[in-house]
Amino acid sequence: MRLEILNRGYSPGTKLLFALIRTFSGQPVPDAAKVVFYRPDFYGAQAKKFTHEAMRGPSAWSVADRELMAAYVSKVNECAFCIGAHTATAGQAHRDGGKVQAVLTDLESAPIEDGLRATLRMLGKLTREGTADAEDMRQVLSAGVSRQQIEDALAVCAAFNTTDRLADAFGFELLSPDGFEAGAKYLLKRGYR
Repeated sequence: MRLEILNRGYSPGTKLLFALIRTFSGQPVPDAAKVVFYRPDFYGAQAKKFTHEAMRGPSAWSVADRELMAAYVSKVNECAFCIGAHTATAGQAHRDGGKVQAVLTDLESAPIEDGLRATLRMLGKLTREGTADAEDMRQVLSAGVSRQQIEDALAVCAAFNTTDRLADAFGFELLSPDGFEAGAKYLLKRGYR
C-alpha cells in the first residue's frame, strides 16, 4: 500500500533538497531516500548510519561483493525495487553486470569465489527461513570466510531484510533502468549517508 505521505510529508528544506536532486540528476528521488527523510529522528538517521557502515565501512568484503549480497537478499525476498537498485549498483561496482545476473539466476553455477558463494547460500537460508545454525556457519568458515566477514555479511543481510520489507510495505515505485543506473552511480560515489 503506497502511503501518500511519501509524496508530501517533508519540511520545506527537504522539499528543496529533493527538487535539487531531481534537477541535477534528471531522475525522481527514489522512495528509499524519501522514507529515510520522512522521520529521520525515528528511523532515517539510524538506518542511514547502520546501512552505510554495513555497506561502506571497513570490511574484507569489497563494496561490490556487499552490493551483490544486498541484491541477493533482495531477490530472495522478491523485493522488486531493491533487486533493481542493488543489481544495478553491484553491476557497476563489479564492472560486470553479467556476473551479477549469473548469481541472481543460479548461485551454484555463477562465476564467483567459493567463500562468497557459501556466504550467499547462508544469507539466502537465513532470509528464507529466518534461521542459520552452527552447521551453516561451519560451511561458510570451511570455504575460507573469516568470522569477521560473516559478521559483516550478516549486517548487510539485516540492513536489506529491513529495507526490503519497508520497500514492499510502502509500495516503493520502481525506477526506470536509467533511474536505477543513476541511483547506483550515486550510491557508489556517496554511499548511504
